Amino acid sequence: MTLLDRALDAPGFAPLPPRARALLENLGASPWLGAHLRVVHDVAVTLTGWVGPRVDVPAVLFGAATHDIGKVLHPGELSGPGSLHEEAGYRLLLAEGVEEGLARFARTHGSWDAAGVTLDDLFVTLADKVWKGKWLPDLEQRVAERLGGPVWETFLALDDELERIASGADERLAFQAAYPTSG
Repeated sequence: MTLLDRALDAPGFAPLPPRARALLENLGASPWLGAHLRVVHDVAVTLTGWVGPRVDVPAVLFGAATHDIGKVLHPGELSGPGSLHEEAGYRLLLAEGVEEGLARFARTHGSWDAAGVTLDDLFVTLADKVWKGKWLPDLEQRVAERLGGPVWETFLALDDELERIASGADERLAFQAAYPTSG
């Protein structure tokens, strides 16, 4: 069993969609990337369970499971800043036969405030932030506005859910840190 397999099979987190897992294996993703995508996907499972059918659940879960896949082409961004992986991931997914509607999350997860970003895109970004306990009030506000209903009530309910999710950040960070960025 490889380290990537261990990251993808470790108990305690929702399994990745089979297609996303196959892509990571076929592209030779690092164990760290596998672990990262696993925890972000797990948070997305929780978030989509909370929001229900107001988002395209399978799309959001696939997006969360592949949003950083471009880092296989830009491994320096596994441990440092950078956004080259976003467009690269989008193009890589398209080249692998992934539909544009699913590949887009690789490109949109870092530009949540751009024009044309959907609620589904925002949920992938939200999962990618809150897994480690990071709050972006402007992102949270945008999500609350898009969810509908009285914005303040929606914001408070979302904030409560994000706080609950963020309480597990230390466990998720430790899981990810247990895997190397190469090999």
